[in-house]
Amino acid sequence: MSSIFKQRKEALIHQQEVLLAKTNQPNGFGNGCYQRYQNPVLTAEHIPLQWKYDFDEQSNPYFMERFGINAVLNAGAIKWNNKYILVPRVEGIDRKSFFAVAESDNGIDGFRFWEKPIIMPETNDPDTNVYDMRLVEHEDGWVYGLFCTERRDPAALPGDQSAAIAQCGIARTKDLINWERLPDLVTKSAQQRNVVLHPEFVQGKYAFYTRPQDSFIDAGSGGGIGFGLSESISPAIVNEEVILDKKEYHTVYEAKNGSGPAPIKTAKGWLHLAHGVRNTAAGLRYVLYLFLTDLEDLTKVIYKPAGYFIAPEGEERVGDVSNVAFSNGWILDNNGTVFIYYASSDTRVHVAVSSIDQLLDYVINNAADGLRSSTTVTTIINIINKNASIGYHGK
Repeated sequence: MSSIFKQRKEALIHQQEVLLAKTNQPNGFGNGCYQRYQNPVLTAEHIPLQWKYDFDEQSNPYFMERFGINAVLNAGAIKWNNKYILVPRVEGIDRKSFFAVAESDNGIDGFRFWEKPIIMPETNDPDTNVYDMRLVEHEDGWVYGLFCTERRDPAALPGDQSAAIAQCGIARTKDLINWERLPDLVTKSAQQRNVVLHPEFVQGKYAFYTRPQDSFIDAGSGGGIGFGLSESISPAIVNEEVILDKKEYHTVYEAKNGSGPAPIKTAKGWLHLAHGVRNTAAGLRYVLYLFLTDLEDLTKVIYKPAGYFIAPEGEERVGDVSNVAFSNGWILDNNGTVFIYYASSDTRVHVAVSSIDQLLDYVINNAADGLRSSTTVTTIINIINKNASIGYHGK
């Protein structure tokens, strides 16, 4: 065995084992609603070496990387066989994304990928790219993966290689290994992204949270988080979309917004995590926000605090697409703990830990957006006056 092959192989194996064994610690005091952790839970460096390197010295004498991974981001999440499971979007250096399964014993560190990526079947119209899977354990007994399937726009001019059409791909599984591909969701909207399957039947039908939009990037006259019903899952056809959470001028979701993971059922209502987008001089800024819908009328928003819930901070603001926080996965434990998995800047996956009690306190008791500067000041004055009434005036 040549020295260069041996040295590189042993050094890279050791380096990755150190990374995978690293324990994660809380990051500061937080805001009282959730606790961020210091280290990302998944990065490109977590990808198994045998996915990237040919370990045969004869064909790879320099132990050269044969296929590179650019980023690991936007992970669906599920508790499965007492393990914390993430199914992130893994993006190769060729810009193609695919899905893979990683598991942890505690949900905050020690995530390791399973032996092989997911082999996702294609439809008769092959996907160019797939990404951002939402995992839903449905009451019909299947685990569903809903994801964005991207194909080149057939109406694009020959010189335009960026025009694309996004739709919702649907697959289901019983073991997270073998997946059955179903027909893509059909709606009346030109494009669909960030589609989520509701975990329960609604009026005996499959229920979907949608995000209709006019073009691949811009929501246009579309946008907002929609809701619609389908008689079946194969094929899934939504004939009417009702917007339950619309875009709003001068808010963190003024450009577009979309559902994150499937909502969590609580005693107070359905708890939703969503992302909002606004445009800035530096480009689009993605943040996360929460809202609660009625237990019976799923299109009725009953609580929605002002502003963002999670935004990228510090190093999270830097990456392939900077200034982005995005989530399509969270896990509710039996003890009420909630693990929120969010990606930063299209590059890596983080975890924030909270509880159902904390999240409901936040979403119910934090003030709604008054949509004017004067109402923002009123909210702050009310807090100051409340503190003064119990004798606290600051130091």
